[in-house]
Amino acid sequence: MIPPQCRLVALGLVAMDNNILLFVAVYLGVVFAVLWLALAIWAYRDMRARSRDPLAQVLVAVLVLILNIPGALIYMLLRPRETLSEAYERSLEEEALLQEIEEKPTCPGCGGRIQGEWQACPQCHTRLKKACYHCGKTLELSWTLCPYCTAPQAQSAEIGGTITDLSRSTYAPSTAAGTTARARRRADAASTASALEFVEGDEY
Repeated sequence: MIPPQCRLVALGLVAMDNNILLFVAVYLGVVFAVLWLALAIWAYRDMRARSRDPLAQVLVAVLVLILNIPGALIYMLLRPRETLSEAYERSLEEEALLQEIEEKPTCPGCGGRIQGEWQACPQCHTRLKKACYHCGKTLELSWTLCPYCTAPQAQSAEIGGTITDLSRSTYAPSTAAGTTARARRRADAASTASALEFVEGDEY
C-alpha cells in the first residue's frame, strides 16, 4: 500500500501540474486574442491610410477578425498599392515636372527647346531675340526701346539679317524728331509682320 503521505504528495504534484497547464493555456489564449485584435486594428488603420471609403475600412477589419491570419494575407494581396500620402506626393511631383516642362521656352520655328538668353535657334536658325546696339543687353524683337539704357532700337533693320550682319551693324542715337518717328514706324510695321525671321546658315 502507498503511504498516505506519498499519496498526498502525488496529488499535490498532479494539482500543480494542472495549474501550470491551465496557466499556460490561459496565457497562450490571451496572447492569441491580443494578436488577433491587433491584427484587425492594423488592417483597419492600413486600409484607412490607403482609402477614404469607410465601408471598405470596416469590411477589412471584419474580414481579419473572422479569418485572422488568412484574412490578413488576403487583405495584403488585394489592398491598394499606394497610401493616400504617397499618391499625394506623387501627384505633386508630376505637377512640378509638368510645370517645369511648360515653363521652358520653345522655338517658334521648330518647337525645340531653347534658352531664354539665346538670340537665335541653333536648330532652324530662327531669330529669337536681338542685342541692344548701345549696351549689348538681350532684347525682344518687338521692343523699340531698350529698357536698360533707353536707347531706341531700329527693329526693321534686323529682319532677314544674319548674326554677322547684326553684330557689325551700328546705330547712332537719333536726336531729330523725324528720325525717331521713322524708326517707330518701321518698328510698328515689323511687329505686325507674321513671318518668322531666320538666320542665314547651312542648309540641312
